[in-house]
Amino acid sequence: MLDVPDLPRRIGIAAGLLAMVIIFGTLGYVELEGWGWFDSLYMTVTTFTTIGGGEPAPLNLAGKIWTMAVVMIGFGVLTYTLLGLIGFVLEGQLGQAVETRRMRRAVERLKAHFVLCGYGRVGSEIARDFASEGMAFVVIDVNEQSLARAAADGHPIVSGSASDVAVLSAAGIARARGLVTAIDNDAENIYVTLSARVLRPDIFIVARANRLDSEPTLRLAGANRIISPYTIGGRRMASLAMRPTAVEFVDTIMSAGNADLLLEDLTIPPAWAGRTLSALAGDTDETIVLAIKRGETMIFRPSGDTALLGGDELVAAGPPAAIHLLENRLAT
Repeated sequence: MLDVPDLPRRIGIAAGLLAMVIIFGTLGYVELEGWGWFDSLYMTVTTFTTIGGGEPAPLNLAGKIWTMAVVMIGFGVLTYTLLGLIGFVLEGQLGQAVETRRMRRAVERLKAHFVLCGYGRVGSEIARDFASEGMAFVVIDVNEQSLARAAADGHPIVSGSASDVAVLSAAGIARARGLVTAIDNDAENIYVTLSARVLRPDIFIVARANRLDSEPTLRLAGANRIISPYTIGGRRMASLAMRPTAVEFVDTIMSAGNADLLLEDLTIPPAWAGRTLSALAGDTDETIVLAIKRGETMIFRPSGDTALLGGDELVAAGPPAAIHLLENRLAT
């Protein structure tokens, strides 16, 4: 959300002054002329707007003097208010305020989404992958140009520092599935991780580390996974040079638009604890369970009689229909 106030301060002041003119003008006619409240209000409004409509009764000297004061003060305040409104519209702030409220409502409707902190070169690539997977997310950035690019790409945005708990709350971290901080400043990533961990002790956090010596600090701050773009890039280039076919295969199953084979991770709910893997993914299924992550242990190619525990994470590969069937079984 672009940091644009709902109404400029000058318009709020003008509206307050206008209300005071109406209130005191009405009170003056009630006291000086002895008119009723409605007649006094009618006289005040028609006087300072210069519309005129005739007095409810002939004015005495005090009433005439009061009328002149209402005309001079009220017309000046009305002119100031109208000029402020016109400037507000001409400067484009009205459109920005409407867009800000629309964006805020869109963020408030998000659930089980990701909070993406930073929309630079790395962040925009993450956003592209999220969007291609159909994953809901919101972008936080302090840079207005980055926010403008994110909004132009069609992503919901929140303006401000992601290390600010108020900004994280505005991004719906209480309802989020996870947080990714991809800011190109390690200190900022550490602060974001700490703030997110305080607000949501159970949230899954992936943090970017630009320097190797930042990884231990990020881990202490509460990051579940730490990624160094430079380290990952170097390893990938080496792998492509040594094992191009294997890397191509992994890229194929990891690509968002792949319609033949998906690689997915699934969490075992408590209701499935004690049941065997074969009960979940039978021999006739097209799904292949590649591994089970249990705590810090990874069990590769588990057998069908492996007993499942609540919280186990399965790494499964198979056609999209078979993966969706597995997800539906876990949901029952």
